[in-house]
Amino acid sequence: MSDLKTRRNDGDVDDYLEKVEPKQKRQDCLALRAMMEEITGEPAMMWGDSIVGFGSYHYVYASGREGDWLLTGFAPRQRNLTIHIMAGFDNYGELLDRLGKHKTSVSCLYINKLADVDEEVLRELIAHSVAEMRTRYQD
Repeated sequence: MSDLKTRRNDGDVDDYLEKVEPKQKRQDCLALRAMMEEITGEPAMMWGDSIVGFGSYHYVYASGREGDWLLTGFAPRQRNLTIHIMAGFDNYGELLDRLGKHKTSVSCLYINKLADVDEEVLRELIAHSVAEMRTRYQD
């Protein structure tokens, strides 16, 4: 197994989230945590020192490299909230069109604050991604 820098660990999620500033970002993180725990049925776990993740899957690439990664999660960054949509966005154009103010990269959704997006659409996007990843990587 490759030596990933970001691994699930026993870090205290509550302690980490208590320190998020400013207050509005901390409140958004708490709302995301509740939403993701409900969607995944998994408890929040720290991944590395700054990602709050939910569930995991095991991947093996054709090269033989393998590892474990979170099904979904988020990280409060200085400029925005980064939400991990591990299935990517290829199948979710219609949801993204309805989401509100955001940016994306390969598997990251960037929002400034929850108030900028439709939370029900965000919930749907996360739920679809989690279901896709569970199907793709089922044992």
